[in-house]
Amino acid sequence: MFNEFTATPGLTAWVSGAATGIGLFAVVGAQSAFILRQGIARNHILSIIATCALIDAAFIFASVAGLRRLTEALPWLTGVLLWGGVAFLLWYALQSARRAIAGSSGLQVDDTQANSRKAMVLAAAGFSIINPHFWLDMVVIGSIADNFGAARMSFAAGVVGASLLWLTLQGLGARALAPLFTRPRTWRVLDGSIAVILCVLALGLAFGGLPEAAPAVSA
Repeated sequence: MFNEFTATPGLTAWVSGAATGIGLFAVVGAQSAFILRQGIARNHILSIIATCALIDAAFIFASVAGLRRLTEALPWLTGVLLWGGVAFLLWYALQSARRAIAGSSGLQVDDTQANSRKAMVLAAAGFSIINPHFWLDMVVIGSIADNFGAARMSFAAGVVGASLLWLTLQGLGARALAPLFTRPRTWRVLDGSIAVILCVLALGLAFGGLPEAAPAVSA
């Protein structure tokens, strides 16, 4: 009975989706750097996680349902997303660099900055949607899901589960690092590192463009 259950197309698709999601999301990128900083500062992190998770879920299911064909039908959309993403990443890199140069008096002062819940939710949405790598991930997910036929929504559910797991680990896991960030120098190192990461990502996109999505493999 167990073998029959594990062989069902829906479960197989779900497991494949979860594995694909971990492979795509478990990397250090612009969104990860943003979530890490806000998680350490305990700055509306639950709202940030919820926002990113809901956006991921909506676009994952939409991609599997056929959203990826939108960029195929509108090639210019890729360019708009690419350069919009470059500008967005460079702007946040500049903010991080300014904080690293100016410094602060540690975690306590950083927590008193005027970062409203609305501002953090909008920033979280930006790091998801105004991010060319996000759209590339959606294209890849939609392409792979086509191989699962009627079980493709189970595949999408697996990817969504992986997204939620990764976001939660980043956001809540970062809170355990808070005691290390009572010293101003530690914050400056973090902000400087985030600035470098975002600049590298932005310049890589500007000069190299988006990598091509891998073609779907026939089932």
